[in-house]
Amino acid sequence: MYRGRLKRDLDDWVGRGLIDAATAGRLLEDVDRRGARFSIGGVLSMFAALLIAASLLMLIAANWELIPRLAKVVGIIGLIWIFHAVAAIARLLGADRIAAGSLVLGAAAFGGAIALIGQLYHLSGDTFSAMFLWFTVTAISAVLFRSGALAIVAGALSLVTFGGGFDSFGWDIGSHGVWAWWPPFGAAVVFGLSHWTGANRAKHFGYILLVTWIWWMTILDRGEVYAFGVGIVATLIFLALTVPRSPLAAIHRKLGASGSFYALLLALSGFAYVQGSAVGAVSIAVLGVIILALSIAAIALDGRDNGAVRFLAYGAFAAEVLYLSYETIDSILGTSAFFLLAGLVVAILAFLVIRLEKRFSRPVAEVTS
Repeated sequence: MYRGRLKRDLDDWVGRGLIDAATAGRLLEDVDRRGARFSIGGVLSMFAALLIAASLLMLIAANWELIPRLAKVVGIIGLIWIFHAVAAIARLLGADRIAAGSLVLGAAAFGGAIALIGQLYHLSGDTFSAMFLWFTVTAISAVLFRSGALAIVAGALSLVTFGGGFDSFGWDIGSHGVWAWWPPFGAAVVFGLSHWTGANRAKHFGYILLVTWIWWMTILDRGEVYAFGVGIVATLIFLALTVPRSPLAAIHRKLGASGSFYALLLALSGFAYVQGSAVGAVSIAVLGVIILALSIAAIALDGRDNGAVRFLAYGAFAAEVLYLSYETIDSILGTSAFFLLAGLVVAILAFLVIRLEKRFSRPVAEVTS
């Protein structure tokens, strides 16, 4: 997708004489050399590994009776070593796709080994402990092999582990004990794996884990006041990342589009939760203005270069307008008054944004001695 957009832009620039065809060709070659090219073969190989892994897990779950217990255990442990050995050999030979698929199969075999050994020997335990062990070992394997595929698998397992906690301990935070606080560390592991292996997509699992944990820990457990606080803090983080010439601009560039997107998502969802729980018309209207103003500010500050933020802000704006129309449909006067208030706020915001853009677009005078 990125390569296709880049090629269209380069062709357009060449056609307008902004760059020459040779430069455009070198730029595309550089993108291809860095591995940004979409590969059907790579996707199909990963699908094949996942299907074989699913087949392996189903076969183990069947707990076939004809094979002796010890042979089952030795067999599954042997599969783990075989898959990792194949991955190591493939890595040495430069067959990265085979290595990635073998590592995924090895991780699946380890998960199957946990289930099989627990089933055969009737070991006591809970879902969370099993999934946490699977996640931990997969993360270690991703570090040792520097595998982007395993980083993505570990990210997915972090979410499954979080869900396993609810299955084992319930929804009450107090019943989880110290394990209620592990998701931030799990997210940090996923972020580290994403950076170490170069699998940028894996970091989304860390963001999702953090957002889900904050919702469970703060919003669902403590109610509207804390939800509003989460919205305020997330808004400040978003503004700190995206305001022109912010001290955190370097961090924003390093995080890419995802950092500001998930901050905006958390802010909008926090305000929406409070609005959904509000009963007074004034409270609903004030929160509606806040959500609309934040959506427009997000488009103005980060929407040009961040498609995810732009579409999230568009969606939030449209959903909020529809929600407020539904809430005030019984009063045409009330609806008119709201849109008048919202229009004034948007006009003021547009005026401020235009002034800021003009101010920050001025060239900085150089100081000469």
